[in-house]
Amino acid sequence: MMLGLHDLSVARGGRPVLSGLSLALAPGQALILRGPNGVGKTTLLRTIAGLQPPFAGQVDCAPETVAYAAHSDGLKPTLTVAENLRFWAAIFGTRDINPALAAYDLAPLAERPAGMLSAGQKRRLGLARLMVTNRPLWALDEPTVSLDTTAVAQFATVLRDHLGQGGAALIATHIDLGITADTLDLGPYRAAPDRGDAFDDAFEDWA
Repeated sequence: MMLGLHDLSVARGGRPVLSGLSLALAPGQALILRGPNGVGKTTLLRTIAGLQPPFAGQVDCAPETVAYAAHSDGLKPTLTVAENLRFWAAIFGTRDINPALAAYDLAPLAERPAGMLSAGQKRRLGLARLMVTNRPLWALDEPTVSLDTTAVAQFATVLRDHLGQGGAALIATHIDLGITADTLDLGPYRAAPDRGDAFDDAFEDWA
């Protein structure tokens, strides 16, 4: 098992947004997270990535196995495309960045500062970072934002290769990536709304 969630509750701003969530993710498996904006997809991914603690329940996953791709691409704008990848490769002990450059057609941009890239190019570079982490579990938050059709296909190819090599992925997206994956609707796991603050309680009593 790559990831296990056991009766998990996650919170945003101190208030639970999802509760009672249990699942298991095996090597080679992808799971698509669905649900309306605000349901808690990002909060769930951040919790799995170890960026915030669970509100309740348990996450079974070694933090060093997770690579998290958020809305931000995590780039240093003054470094070139190649320098950005070498920076992350050095952190994770990867020697060769060429496969990551090739997978997203970034070789022609290798010497361009990241700050001069278009939004789509930045997203491709941000996703290329995943390939130099050598981490088996990818937690991806709307990874195809700003990507054109060609780049979405590149990402899907990389993702299929990752799964084929025994990796796993948890992906919040509304886009059909053309991969074999289960889908989890987070709507039924919405946490029950609290009753508000003391002022609200007082008003209800008065009313």
